[in-house]
Amino acid sequence: MSRRTLLRSIAVGGAALAAPSVLTACSTDSGNGGSVGNAGKKAAPWPTYTPASGATPDLAATAEGVQAGYTKYPSKLVKAVAEKPGTGKEKIRVLTITYGTPPKPAAQNKLWTAINEALGVDVEFTVVPDADFRAKMATLFAGDDIPDIINIGGGYVLPREAQFVQSRCADLTEYLSGDAVKDYPNLAGIPTYAWQGMGRISGRIFGVPVERPKPQDTMYFNGQAFAKAGYKPGMSATDFATMAKDATGGKKWALGASMTAYFGYKTHATWHGAPNEWRIKDGKATYFAGTDEFKASLEFMSKLRKQGSYYPEATSVSQVDLKTQFWNGSVLSMTDGFLSYPGSAAGIKGAFDLDALVPYVPEGVTPGYQQSRGAFGYTVIKKGSKDRVKLMLRILDYLAAPFGTEEYELTHFGLEGTHFKRDKENNPIATPLGLVESRVNLPFVYLSDAPQVLYAPGYADVIKRLHAWQEKVVPMMVPNDRWGLQSDTYNKQGATLDQIMADGVTATVTGRQKLSDWDSVYKKWLNQGGQKAMEEFAKEYEAAR
Repeated sequence: MSRRTLLRSIAVGGAALAAPSVLTACSTDSGNGGSVGNAGKKAAPWPTYTPASGATPDLAATAEGVQAGYTKYPSKLVKAVAEKPGTGKEKIRVLTITYGTPPKPAAQNKLWTAINEALGVDVEFTVVPDADFRAKMATLFAGDDIPDIINIGGGYVLPREAQFVQSRCADLTEYLSGDAVKDYPNLAGIPTYAWQGMGRISGRIFGVPVERPKPQDTMYFNGQAFAKAGYKPGMSATDFATMAKDATGGKKWALGASMTAYFGYKTHATWHGAPNEWRIKDGKATYFAGTDEFKASLEFMSKLRKQGSYYPEATSVSQVDLKTQFWNGSVLSMTDGFLSYPGSAAGIKGAFDLDALVPYVPEGVTPGYQQSRGAFGYTVIKKGSKDRVKLMLRILDYLAAPFGTEEYELTHFGLEGTHFKRDKENNPIATPLGLVESRVNLPFVYLSDAPQVLYAPGYADVIKRLHAWQEKVVPMMVPNDRWGLQSDTYNKQGATLDQIMADGVTATVTGRQKLSDWDSVYKKWLNQGGQKAMEEFAKEYEAAR
């Protein structure tokens, strides 16, 4: 794959490691939009979850969050939406982030034309490159003219985001809260954890989350190489370190890392029993970096680095280049976003079995596993008449049609014979045009999408392994208790606070800083806003739940 294709696979795979929050940490003070906090406000019930009807999976989903698995593409599709959302006369404007290239105009874009026809509306689509997204959103928040539908995605903390949403966007509570969502059955199929991850503003529901599965960062590994070195699921941490040392040699390293993965420290921390970043209990917030378990994980990673198991240039290699190293066998594992597996399965080209690590077990510890926020982002609707808001919700409902439906096939693969052809196993394989006119370059799926399923065309063995892996790790999931909460301090200082952690971890694991100096790093984090953020999150937690 080319570098550009790699970047696209990262975007589709949700490979942003430990991404910041979605509807997170926005100002709770007054000013533009007024108070957005949930404390003291009556909380609207979450939409009543009712799974939408799609194709019957080959591997069953569970109520706890194991995904439905499909080892092959459904042979018969069903129709999820009885009528087009629009009449063919309406025009709407939408905006999302993009990780691809700008699409050709609608008149020259067969995928865009087909989706417009299916929706019964004329969609004017603005896509904003990832690098420009924060600046664009700041301009949009300050302007008078906003699109009808806006996806706030990419994991960025946007200043005064919640104030903008509350003052300029439609309150969707009456349409979506409780059983009201049943008027939009595909939106009702979005799991509750995704709505909770999005969060409320002033106790109300203002958006529709774009769901992502429960596993967060995942350590993928070379099945044959790790098995040869003695890997066993759930092995002790001591045996894992020995295995990693034995697997390293001959210009191959057991553990890959990148300058944005920071040695996979959040993954190792949770496996050592630390909170998944934030734990809030009995009115008190705990940040994982201040716990003994976190220090133990730092000590363990430092040991792995010192024994030579990490790729030596891990602090300077990009995540894109790390993927290449993993696919070609130079490194035998990497921490990546869970949804990167289809791109990796294709990139490996059958050289080895792609598998995911079940946490090792430190002595005296019950490991946890990072549970994701459950959403890539969330979508808001410009204030308007009830009829206009309902039109937008019907459009989002169409785009959320589940896997195995005609609507899903169109929005994800395009038109058969034009954007994809079927292989001998009925899997939709992109044509050259389909690689250009795609859901990456024309990202309707970032406005609204079906709950994710386990599926990778032509890689049934990978799907079976990942489904079995989820059955082991989903019961170990630990939520991050700050998802969906509001904090003025974290909104302003979150990026700085995260960088303090990343720099401190890098310095400690590489040996530039002693483990005994970690308390000074954590003190710096507290003094630069961490302490205040902890207090604000604790105050919000009870109201948000």
